[in-house]
Amino acid sequence: MPTRLPPVTRNLLIANVAVFLLQWLLPGLLDRCALWPLDSGYFGVWQIVTNAFMHANWEHLLFNMFALYMFGGAIETAFGSRHFTVYYFVCLAVASVLQLLVLKYFLHDALTPTVGASGAIFGLLLAFGMLFPHEKLMLIFLPIPMPAWLFVAGYAAVELFSGVTGLMPGVAHFAHLGGMLGGWVLIQYWRGRLPVKPRRRLLR
Repeated sequence: MPTRLPPVTRNLLIANVAVFLLQWLLPGLLDRCALWPLDSGYFGVWQIVTNAFMHANWEHLLFNMFALYMFGGAIETAFGSRHFTVYYFVCLAVASVLQLLVLKYFLHDALTPTVGASGAIFGLLLAFGMLFPHEKLMLIFLPIPMPAWLFVAGYAAVELFSGVTGLMPGVAHFAHLGGMLGGWVLIQYWRGRLPVKPRRRLLR
């Protein structure tokens, strides 16, 4: 990771902290900008983006911002700031859309709104595993170094298992997986590996 954070990563950190502080000053902001289920009567299309700047509490914010700090700089340096911005917002948008679809078609009784940058963060984690597969990573509570590709694949498997079985309720597992899915598709597009090709390949 660069010793100095590149601009978009730095600005995203500032924006997330600033919006969290605004939540305390404007109590109605969270309800209006969180991602509500489609049939709840509270859904607004802007929430597909705005929910990623809302956080439930300090712990939620700190966990996501720590991950953004750890992985954002490396990914922004690899992609360039413009493509990194596109990547971040594609990941959070796909995360939101997948969460909405799961809530509508599989979790009909769920009326709890979704908040947090986790979908975009999981997209960054996916990108790190694809771009730097042999870098060593480890979980805080399991300090065993492992290659980034294995760490990411294992994390995705846990999220899928947890989402399907209902393990750890209250966590938007499918939003996390949506962020990874959006990131994977965009990276494959930039690598020229999809039927629709980019004008020029961004990644090898």
